[in-house]
Amino acid sequence: MKRLTLLLAALPLALMAAAPARAQLAPGAKAPLFTVVGAVAGKPINVDLKAALKKGPVVLYFFPAAFTPGCNAEAHAFAEAIADFNAAGATVIGMTAGNVDQLAKFSSAMCAGKFAVAAASPALAASYGVALKNPDGSASGYTSRTSYVISPDDKIFYVHSDRSAADHVRNTLDAVKRYRAAAR
Repeated sequence: MKRLTLLLAALPLALMAAAPARAQLAPGAKAPLFTVVGAVAGKPINVDLKAALKKGPVVLYFFPAAFTPGCNAEAHAFAEAIADFNAAGATVIGMTAGNVDQLAKFSSAMCAGKFAVAAASPALAASYGVALKNPDGSASGYTSRTSYVISPDDKIFYVHSDRSAADHVRNTLDAVKRYRAAAR
């Protein structure tokens, strides 16, 4: 138990030392399409980016791991703002490579059942440039905290990558509103 506590305490430090495998996608780049297993309100679902984009822009936010303090706060903030995203015509999808066995529970507890969260495979995380590497270059099994706004034509409209969860919700909502204003 003591060893587990020490490992959990070291997780934030390890994530801070980890670096993305390559830079995240830039605005204008084509977003890789995917269909993956996820959850909403604790229930398993298929998360299909192409289908979500048919409804409008998608906020795809990657987070390091379920049930970590920053990721809990970020998921809660997205859940609190979901009505604003919906009013702007956007779908929110959370993705992680860390603690994926906890996503169903996380979707209920931290996301309040308001949006889908899904498991990012190593290939999917790499395709978005969010796979974190350990200092020695090996795979960490986590994703960076990176948020994308993807337009319905599969293009990255906006990207925000920051270890702090503080500005991801506000910045992506502002970007969705800018996208909507430009699309009129």
